[in-house]
Amino acid sequence: MNRLISSVAYPLVTVFGGLLVVSFLNSCHSSESKADKVAVAEEPEPTEVFALQKGKLSSNLRIPGELMAFRDVDLYARVTGFIKSIHADVGTEVKEGQLLALVEAPELNAQLAAAESRLKSQEALYIASKSNYDRYVDAAKTPGTVAQSMLEQTLAKKESDYAQLEAAKAAYREVADMRKYLEIRAPFSGIISLRNTNTGAYVGPAGKGSDLPLFVLTEQKRLRLVVSVPEAYTGYIDQEDEVSFTVKAFPDKKFNGKVKRLAGALDKKLRSERTEVDVINNDRKLLPGMIAEVTIPLPTKNTTFIVPKSAIINSSTGVFIVKVTNQKAEWVPVQKGLDDGDQVEIFGEVREGDQIMTTATEEIRNGSTVRSVKQKS
Repeated sequence: MNRLISSVAYPLVTVFGGLLVVSFLNSCHSSESKADKVAVAEEPEPTEVFALQKGKLSSNLRIPGELMAFRDVDLYARVTGFIKSIHADVGTEVKEGQLLALVEAPELNAQLAAAESRLKSQEALYIASKSNYDRYVDAAKTPGTVAQSMLEQTLAKKESDYAQLEAAKAAYREVADMRKYLEIRAPFSGIISLRNTNTGAYVGPAGKGSDLPLFVLTEQKRLRLVVSVPEAYTGYIDQEDEVSFTVKAFPDKKFNGKVKRLAGALDKKLRSERTEVDVINNDRKLLPGMIAEVTIPLPTKNTTFIVPKSAIINSSTGVFIVKVTNQKAEWVPVQKGLDDGDQVEIFGEVREGDQIMTTATEEIRNGSTVRSVKQKS
C-alpha cells in the first residue's frame, strides 16, 4: 500500500515542480520586458533642428475695397431760369459735349441787347474822337497852327474813348458767354446716373434756385478701386502691380486691375495708405459703390530669413525662435514679416546656418540643455 502511494505521489510532485519552474521563468521574462520598455520610454526623443537659410516669400493680402466712378460730377445751371427742354434721362449714355438740357432766361436777351447798344455807342464815340485827333495832328504839321495843349487834350479824349470801347466789348462778351450757359452739356462721356429736374422747373446755381443738381454724370467704363493698405504692408506695393478682386454680384468671376495711385501718406485715423486701382469696365457690369474683396500679391523684394510657423514662440514678452548652440537652447527675439500660412519671414540677430528648433514651445526654457538633436531632412 505504501509503495502504491509513493509511486503515485512522485509524478505529481514532479509535475507541480515543473509548473513552478515554468511560472518563475515566465515571471522573470515578463519583468525583464517591462523594464526594457520603461527604459526605452524614458529615453528622450532627439530635438529636430534645421539650418537657417535665406529665401523669398510670396503672400497675399485680402482686404475689402470700394469701387468708385473714375469721374463723377454734379451738373447745375450756371444762370437762373426755367428748363425749356430735357434731352437725357437716367441711364442715358452721353458723349462729351452732348446737350443734356436747355434753360430759358428771357432777361439775358434784354441784357445782351443793352450790352450791344452800349458797344455801338462807344464805337461811334471812339471813331469821332479818333477822327478829331487825326485832324489836329495834320494841322499841327504847320508850325503855330495848333497849340500843344489842344493836341494833348484830343489825344487824351481819344484814349479815353478807346478804353470805354474795350470795356463795352468785354461787357458784351460777358453777356454773350452767359447765354452759352443756357445749354447744359456733358463735360465728359459717361452715363446719367441721376436726374432731379423736369421741363418748366426753376433752376439756378447751387443754393440759388436749385438745392439738388440737375444731373449727375458718371464715367462708368473706367472705375477706381479704392483700398486702404495697412501700414505693415505698404512697403510691398508699387505702381503697376496687378491685383484681383471679386464682388458679391458675381461671386464666381474674378476681375483684375492695376495699381495706379498711392497716397504717399498714412491716414491718421486708420494708419493705412489709400491705394487706387484702375479697373476697365467696358461691359459696365461693375457699378460704382460696390464693395470688393481684394487680393493683393505681396512678393518680397529681397531675400530674408524664412522659418516654419512652428518655430515661432509668441509669448507675453515678445516673439522668439529657439537657437541650439553647444547643446544649449537660446531664445532669440525676432520680428515677423510676411506670413504665407506655413512659413514666416523673420528679422533679428540671427545668421545664415544657425541651428533652429523646428518646433518650439515655451516649455523649452532659455538656457536649458538639449541632449540630442537631429537635422530636419
